[in-house]
Amino acid sequence: METRSITAEIPMVPRMSEDPAELVPELAAVSAALFKVTGNGSVPRTTIGLVQLRAGQLVGSTYLTVLHTGFLRQAGQSEERITSVASWQDSPYFTGAERAALALVEAVLQPSTDGERVSDELYAQAAEHYPAKALATLMFAIGQVGFFTPVALIAKPTPGRSFTDPWG
Repeated sequence: METRSITAEIPMVPRMSEDPAELVPELAAVSAALFKVTGNGSVPRTTIGLVQLRAGQLVGSTYLTVLHTGFLRQAGQSEERITSVASWQDSPYFTGAERAALALVEAVLQPSTDGERVSDELYAQAAEHYPAKALATLMFAIGQVGFFTPVALIAKPTPGRSFTDPWG
């Protein structure tokens, strides 16, 4: 395995030269369905964005982190809220419901040292803030980032480019 110096500059070009969505055009229907599911209105779009930003941070994807940061900025979120997503546990900028959603994404995407990733207690805390449809929507929002994580990490689209044209 090749190791890279931590001081080496990272090129701003995709690793995969061809757009995977063009190689596999069936992806468009799956992608559209995922966006429709997460945009069903049961969870505020801002909460979905915060969860997906945290997911991008947790999986170590600059592309996803920049993408979801941009979406949150476009939605009018403050820089304080956006930048403190990485340290949400001690940040004063999030509601109880947002904290429950952020705790869920962390539980799903990080290994647990003591049992289940999503404990009954965490589920109960989230269920206090979200009815069943909203909880399902949060699951799918986390899964949506999970679905695109291999593209972000393997094909490595250019950070800062639109998700509709990351290879352009």
